[in-house]
Amino acid sequence: MRAISGLWRWRRNPLCRATDLAEAWVALAALLLMLLVAPVAGSLVGESAQDALQRSVRAQHEARHLVTATVVRKLDRSPLDSDPETSSGRDLRNRVLADWTAPDGTAHQGPALASLKDPQQGDTFRIWTDAHGRMVPRPLDSATASTHAVLAGFGAALATGGLIEGGRRLIVWRMARRRYARWDQAWDKAGPDWGRTGTGS
Repeated sequence: MRAISGLWRWRRNPLCRATDLAEAWVALAALLLMLLVAPVAGSLVGESAQDALQRSVRAQHEARHLVTATVVRKLDRSPLDSDPETSSGRDLRNRVLADWTAPDGTAHQGPALASLKDPQQGDTFRIWTDAHGRMVPRPLDSATASTHAVLAGFGAALATGGLIEGGRRLIVWRMARRRYARWDQAWDKAGPDWGRTGTGS
């Protein structure tokens, strides 16, 4: 908004200084850069993030497997055991000791979180494992990856706009400092008794 407010200096005004006009040109350049460069930067970053995240989604879906686990017994419940990927913190999972067979055919046993209300011995549930049967988090889905890519692009566009505005402010600050330095020089030339001409002092 400050970039837009600098445009008022173009109006015809006998008090308009050259520095005012220069600040207006800087404001216009910053506005044009924000309108042109920031969206392009956001689009490029978003597309790059989308490609990388979709490759990661494909790799995770190839490397992770959904297998069936069987409850051996229920374990003590931890108050912190909640699934971070569910929509509500009320969707608690129960800790159980479970058996499962890995995609490579090896048998495994270990603690797991089961999405069963009252797990009993012999109940089955699904878990994600790697090819060797080690439990891994659920793979990233395509929609979530796309959302992250959009957010990355939006953040890049905002950051670019912020950098442009920061550059504009720095330029205007340097111009103001130069103007004040010229004023100080002019006052120094006027001397300490400016305005006392003809008073005889």
